[in-house]
Amino acid sequence: MRIPENGLSGEQVFERLRDLRRKDAETRGGRAWGLVYDSGLEEAREVAERAYVEFLGLNALDPTAFPSVLRLENEVVAMAIAHLGGGAGVVGNFTSGGTESCFLAVKTARDHARATRPEVARPEVILPITAHPAFHKACHYLGLTAVPTAVDPETFKADAGAVARAVSPSTIMIVGSAVSYAHGVLDPIAEMAAVARERGLWLHVDGCIGGFLLPYYRRLGRAVGDFDFTVEGVSSMSMDLHKYAYAPKGASVVLYRSKALRKYQLYACASWPGYPILNTTVQSTKPGGPIAAAWATLNFIGDEGYLRLARLTLEATERLIAGISGIPRLRVLGRTDTSLIAFASEDVNVFYIADEMKRRGWLIPPQPSFGPSPASLHLIVTASSLPQVDAFLADLRTCVEAAAGRGLRIDPALRDTLAALDPSSLTDEMLSRVVGAAGVEWDALEDSMADVNSILDSLPPQVREALLIAGGNELFTPAK
Repeated sequence: MRIPENGLSGEQVFERLRDLRRKDAETRGGRAWGLVYDSGLEEAREVAERAYVEFLGLNALDPTAFPSVLRLENEVVAMAIAHLGGGAGVVGNFTSGGTESCFLAVKTARDHARATRPEVARPEVILPITAHPAFHKACHYLGLTAVPTAVDPETFKADAGAVARAVSPSTIMIVGSAVSYAHGVLDPIAEMAAVARERGLWLHVDGCIGGFLLPYYRRLGRAVGDFDFTVEGVSSMSMDLHKYAYAPKGASVVLYRSKALRKYQLYACASWPGYPILNTTVQSTKPGGPIAAAWATLNFIGDEGYLRLARLTLEATERLIAGISGIPRLRVLGRTDTSLIAFASEDVNVFYIADEMKRRGWLIPPQPSFGPSPASLHLIVTASSLPQVDAFLADLRTCVEAAAGRGLRIDPALRDTLAALDPSSLTDEMLSRVVGAAGVEWDALEDSMADVNSILDSLPPQVREALLIAGGNELFTPAK
């Protein structure tokens, strides 16, 4: 495929884009239970889009050229700090999303340790097994060692005792979740902070998916444990605004207890003949659109508006948990502290339930088994979910029965062979043969994922990762 010799008309461009969108999951109306966050407020969406376009061409790389973007970022960060119990000394920056926020927190903790504990040759980061993969990714990129720790097998909360036992002379950082993505539970942040204070360690609280909602749930009467900057020992926090603040993607913040800590996040370069560079985040060019859209959304919806949205979300979550618990063969995992629900089945392959629901217009992300958590389906409940609860539960009940008795088509001998493989010895050719023998057709994944997910679920995590990389290499192939 090449750039067209003659440009298309505007209508032709949008006709092609609309055609491409036909197979996409619907982002509005409460039928997608993952990847997107819908407030249900059409006017808020329009305001955000207008703000995004208004600042589309602005670049936050140089705040002296575009002081408006600097002002917007500082105001968004100030609102986030107040929301998370931060005092006058807390600072932060706007980022492109949760992964960048988490990455920056790990990078900042690493560089802080380099300056204050130069004797640590191989820094370690303690991650409860429910911590988000963004932290594993950061460790991978930055040359740090991720040290996994156990969680309670019933509640899926991090075990503060296990965290304490995992501390070594090389530990530089502990990560807690507020809340964990897979089960929506709040880790015992106060207990983990006590460990961090006692050992002189950095504690990061990942509030990317739960940090915005938890203060509103507390105001609605839910018991919410302490998790933010009011907890002594919390060094940094991350919180996404493109989740429950309903800002357009990508919008997140990373916050620090003080400028003395945040300075290790910043990067400057004057060792070249061009302009002196100061980067506050991973991005150098930093588009103004997402910052303006987040600012506009926060100001338009307002605190009372967010409280109303949280009330709708809470009601939908409670009704869904009750409804799912009442469907034979299903059980809810743990007890969510926010609006994330994971549910499993003892005798029905949940991946086939997800495919059956997709055929009825519902997007439900699957989760393979790991540690004490069985294979499950995952729901992200939003303010637009409430009107869909009854229809969803009715279809779910039907789909559970339709999926009963269905399972892997892969030969058991092949599955056993896959499970015994050494991931480090796998070549691209071997992976291609494995995928072909399992009957996986990369071009057909948009129609059915049950077999692929069942294969992944049957394998050790390291082999899963190798197969995912092989799949990514196939999916992201230049168009002909």
